Amino acid sequence: MYDFANSGYTTVVITAIFNAYFVSVVAENEIWATFLWTLVLSFSYLLAVITGPVVGAYVDVTGSKKKVLFVVTLGCALSTIVLSTAGRGDLWFAALFLVISNYFFSIGENIIGSYLPQIAKKESVGRVSGIGWAIGYFGGILTLALSLVTISQLESMGWEAEEYVPMTLVITGVVFLLAALPTFIYLDRDETKKIDNLSISFVTNRFLDTLRQGDRFVDLYRFLLSTVFFQGGVQAVIALAAIYAQQVIGFTFTETIMLIMVVNVTAALGAYIFGRLHDFMGHRQSLILILTGWIVVTLLAWLSDDRPSFWVTANLVGLLLGACQSNARAFVSVLTPINRQAEFFGLWGLSVKCASILGPLTYGALTWLTGGDHRNAILSLVVLFVIGLTILMTVDTERGISAAKHSY
Repeated sequence: MYDFANSGYTTVVITAIFNAYFVSVVAENEIWATFLWTLVLSFSYLLAVITGPVVGAYVDVTGSKKKVLFVVTLGCALSTIVLSTAGRGDLWFAALFLVISNYFFSIGENIIGSYLPQIAKKESVGRVSGIGWAIGYFGGILTLALSLVTISQLESMGWEAEEYVPMTLVITGVVFLLAALPTFIYLDRDETKKIDNLSISFVTNRFLDTLRQGDRFVDLYRFLLSTVFFQGGVQAVIALAAIYAQQVIGFTFTETIMLIMVVNVTAALGAYIFGRLHDFMGHRQSLILILTGWIVVTLLAWLSDDRPSFWVTANLVGLLLGACQSNARAFVSVLTPINRQAEFFGLWGLSVKCASILGPLTYGALTWLTGGDHRNAILSLVVLFVIGLTILMTVDTERGISAAKHSY
């Protein structure tokens, strides 16, 4: 249910509505607006990069997964609601609460991912992860649907985007809180507490000890390096899809929401199908297939110049988006020692957040340097997918799984 709850945030704030609103209204369509959006997001991810693994180490040694997850969930939802008050020209205010909300979301994503090895057997981890991501996309669809109904009603009353978009952020925050409640009611409390008197230095040293295990977990670390590049492309798509649709193809706010709603359906389908395929084909081979698909579809997006072709391309992206997110999380879970789940998922989160800086910031910088040329900026994503695929092919899955069976 947590995947269902938190998907509304990424769908509305990062992918479908607020990103385009930030560029067109808050930043008033300045030539640097897209770059500023990616810069602010990158700063929030940088904070998560710095603190995420240490938070994971803290959670592991104190057995406080559920407690910390509740704190970051509440923080994300409330700061999203506060973000709704940002209007035209409120750059610093919008940037501050975007950073806060996205930071809390990122830490929560790390923690909830660390539960996967506890609730799924290794032979079915791909299917379970796929089901979780699929359910999550339907959470995004629910939040978008409520937003679309609200926008349609307010537009019919003569409201402008500057007036109705803030309402979608309030909806997002409330849905996140309500949908997350079953997680905190029914999820078992972590009983793995080991240390009563904990110091910051102990947690930091534990994390540094993990970093020194490079020789033991060489395949995990190779996969994490691969993640930085291929997720860079994925995160750029997530952060900039609505902006590209409106700035290049000419979609309206309502058309963009409809597009993202349908793409969420295909993403859920991709997560479910490829989750099962993951268990059948194997962790590495299924992800190689997915990344090859990303390279092809990114080139199709570059070639798209009208609504029909972009609709087709966007739904192919949806299939691969759900598949990639689900399979990557499952892959990490089988390479992770059982006694350091939150910590190693913190490392995975670190890689994803580095990717969330690399991909969108590269794209945003290129649009700024080329005077707003989104179409050619998208070609940078092909390079990221190719590099990620090349590194992934050096990962020895069986060796990595064997290394994860030995605690330290």
